[in-house]
Amino acid sequence: MSKAWISGQPRPDAEVRLFCFAHAGGGAALFRRWEDHLAPGVDVCPVVLPGREGRLRETPYDRMDELITPLTEALRPYADRPYALFGHSMGSAVAWEVARSLTPGQGEPVLLFVSGRRAPHLPTTRRRFSDLSEDDLLVEMGNLNGTPTEVLDQPGLLDVFLPTLRADFTLNEHYTPLPGPDLTCPISALLGDADPEVDPDEIAAWHDTTKGGFTLRVFPGDHFYLKGPRPEVLDAIQEDLDRALLSPFVR
Repeated sequence: MSKAWISGQPRPDAEVRLFCFAHAGGGAALFRRWEDHLAPGVDVCPVVLPGREGRLRETPYDRMDELITPLTEALRPYADRPYALFGHSMGSAVAWEVARSLTPGQGEPVLLFVSGRRAPHLPTTRRRFSDLSEDDLLVEMGNLNGTPTEVLDQPGLLDVFLPTLRADFTLNEHYTPLPGPDLTCPISALLGDADPEVDPDEIAAWHDTTKGGFTLRVFPGDHFYLKGPRPEVLDAIQEDLDRALLSPFVR
């Protein structure tokens, strides 16, 4: 069961595992080719939630509290060495909750990356996507630049794609932090300078979710500034990973 949650097979020779969580409606495709750019010792493990890609026939979760327990238990066997987590947009909240859920049994991650999302304790001040009509939702998806045009232009694909997208937005927009321990690991926050969904103050507030170090990096681009992948983004990720792995507190 646990292998279904990770795209590909985690490498037994990895120095550090990087569990990656995508945006609403997203999956492993966002992280394609990351392993080509990062150091050989970094095992990129994209997480695939139900309702997309190879798990398309499974019912997507629309509540965080229902998702986190099975997700954490699936990832736990692979958190057997230093591990980090990267989340983009909705995935930032999922990654943070997984880090807090894994910590009691596995120890903390060496580093948590959060990207393109306000800190979890801040209320949203923007419109809700989950309540939009189908037409309005598609317009907003096009504006955000994260959904491939081949999906937006094909009604058959949309029929499959939209229920998962709406479930993800429901999960994200109704989410409030779950009970769990405080983190002491460092957090690295990343943001596009033209992101309409989050501003620098909202992402800087992730500083309040850990007793460890905090860095904030801003890149040119919109909500999906990291697509490509962008070499400068991956260079920053590698730099922060290297710094975290040199910490005397890494197990």
